[in-house]
Amino acid sequence: MRAQGAAGRSGDSPARAKPRAWGRLTAPVASRANALHPGAWWIWALGLGTAASRTTNPLLLGLLVGVAGYVVAARRTDAPWARSYGAFIKLGLLVLAIRLVFAVVLGSPIPGSSVLFRLPEVPLPDWAQGVRLGGKVTAEGLLFALYDGLKLATLLICIGAANALANPARLLKSLPGALYEAGVAVVVAMTFAPQFLSDLHRLRRARRLRGRPDKGIRGLAQVGLPVLEGALERSVALAAAMDARGYGRSADVPVRVRRLTALCTLGGLAGVCAGTYGLLAAQGAGFGLPVLIGGLVLALVGLWLGGKRSLRTRYRPDRWDLRAWLVSASGVAVAALMIAAASADPAALNPGVIPPTAPELPLWPAAAVLIGLLPAFVAPAPAVPAAAPPRKEAP
Repeated sequence: MRAQGAAGRSGDSPARAKPRAWGRLTAPVASRANALHPGAWWIWALGLGTAASRTTNPLLLGLLVGVAGYVVAARRTDAPWARSYGAFIKLGLLVLAIRLVFAVVLGSPIPGSSVLFRLPEVPLPDWAQGVRLGGKVTAEGLLFALYDGLKLATLLICIGAANALANPARLLKSLPGALYEAGVAVVVAMTFAPQFLSDLHRLRRARRLRGRPDKGIRGLAQVGLPVLEGALERSVALAAAMDARGYGRSADVPVRVRRLTALCTLGGLAGVCAGTYGLLAAQGAGFGLPVLIGGLVLALVGLWLGGKRSLRTRYRPDRWDLRAWLVSASGVAVAALMIAAASADPAALNPGVIPPTAPELPLWPAAAVLIGLLPAFVAPAPAVPAAAPPRKEAP
């Protein structure tokens, strides 16, 4: 028995060593020291979202959703905010369904000749010209609504991927001092939905164990009050913790510095808006990029000056290491290559609906989307909980 037990332990040790060796070859196990910067996850997700905004091809949009889902499945943890990805998927499907219903009931701006069916049309007054209720539903209008809804659903899923992968508390620590107050509000808003869903699942599970209804209007009414009570308690606890840590206190800054900060911030934001409009407009490409760069520089100077009012310090700030650069660069590369593909071959990225044509998968834009899989291999992997040791059998 002892020999077999020793043999079993010696035989299990190489098997346990293989995942560690493979983990060192690809990515280390995540810890507090090597955790990926949360800003890198948001840059990666925004890159995927930018790529989704440049195409209506359902094949490319489905590939973007698959890339985001694979990275989330490979690198998310068991934290409460990581469980909200499924809610974003359901929200995207809901948005797609609402877009299709609006196209059927309210009509579509796309004219079409392939009538699928007709609904009873409701006559409207003269002041509501251009709006209709009911009428004919064409295949072209329905296909246009489907493509448009898929694009919006993909954007929501990409944002959900960032929300599931990035720690909101660590993201708040990384914000500049000038944006700390606004960042607290955003982080609280972002963490409310995952905690709300976690409390809802916990209470519904408890009601099922007690044999009480957890569905329908009655079950929702009996579950809603404890959930709202828990949210109120967390809000009070958060307010007390912020007050104990001196939240809201600021340093005395000269009037001249405050005015210069406001001027740089407002001027920078105006420059960013004007530069973005110039890049999107057909005739403003020449001045759009310089104005955008100048606006970004002014905005950064304003944020740096505004940070002098903050008296807070950072304990163990997150490092922007090589893995963070690789993750963020993969999202930027997907966005840049998709923008270039939209300019080079717009017909491949936006399939025609008049007449309806079957979408085709363009090769090099699809290969560009696959670059977004890089975080699944270079980002630190979440720690796998150790299995319970086997119980010894009585002789």
